[in-house]
Amino acid sequence: MNRDIQSIHPPTIAQDGAGVKLKRYFPVAGLDNIDPFVLLDHFGSDNPDDFIAGFPLHPHRGIETVTYMLEGRIRHKDSTGHSGTIEAGDVQWMSAGRGIMHEEMPEVADGKLDGFQLWVNLPAKDKMKKAEYQEYPASEIKIFGHAGHFIRLISGELLDQQGTISHVSTQPIYADIAMGAGQLELSLPPEYNAFIYVYSGKLELINDTGSTTPIPAPSLAVLTPGEQLLLQSDGHARVLLAAGQPNNEPIVRSGPFVMNTREEIAQTWREIQNGEFPPDS
Repeated sequence: MNRDIQSIHPPTIAQDGAGVKLKRYFPVAGLDNIDPFVLLDHFGSDNPDDFIAGFPLHPHRGIETVTYMLEGRIRHKDSTGHSGTIEAGDVQWMSAGRGIMHEEMPEVADGKLDGFQLWVNLPAKDKMKKAEYQEYPASEIKIFGHAGHFIRLISGELLDQQGTISHVSTQPIYADIAMGAGQLELSLPPEYNAFIYVYSGKLELINDTGSTTPIPAPSLAVLTPGEQLLLQSDGHARVLLAAGQPNNEPIVRSGPFVMNTREEIAQTWREIQNGEFPPDS
């Protein structure tokens, strides 16, 4: 059974951090999450005033943040002493676990910045694990061609290829696809929730009846259940595909914290107020 489109969502223009302008797809009115995914932002501009103030030191708990850059770079550091720079094409997959303080500051590179941040919810059993990173430069991200299309496979398995990031709780598929002219058929685990974000060009999805639905950029399409995904393009589409095993657990969020109960959120804020965050052990 081919997956179809459940709903299509335009971006909500938002600001985060110290005033970084971005396109937010969820959580927004009408789309809170796509379990296990709890946030998708597309940030970027050719005007440094839109992003240069960055994301000063801030806390996270209970989620994994995935930063994938197309252009420009972001310098980061955190409370564990970890620091570095995420360049164009690089991926940082950070598991915040029980807590981390994190700073991300864009730097001008040819006057442009373009990238994505995806938050993946941790299941309850992993929410209080130790914070950890998986980071890879562009040269180490799995890239392959198929039927005239090019796929950067960040995590998960597609077309018998294995993505670069591994050992992730929800075993998600996350890929950046540059569509050539023609069709692309992909198999997805039927139990996975999935969405596609068309960020450039125009894509068409073909359902079981052969009917096509256009998805113009920039917009996000939540997909129905199914085993196959059939896409079609005239050769000028770029799309993010994300699919993951749902946690099927309560989601309670407060800013940068995503937990399962209100008490867990309240406890996190108490730790912040008492200067006990992030925990040492």
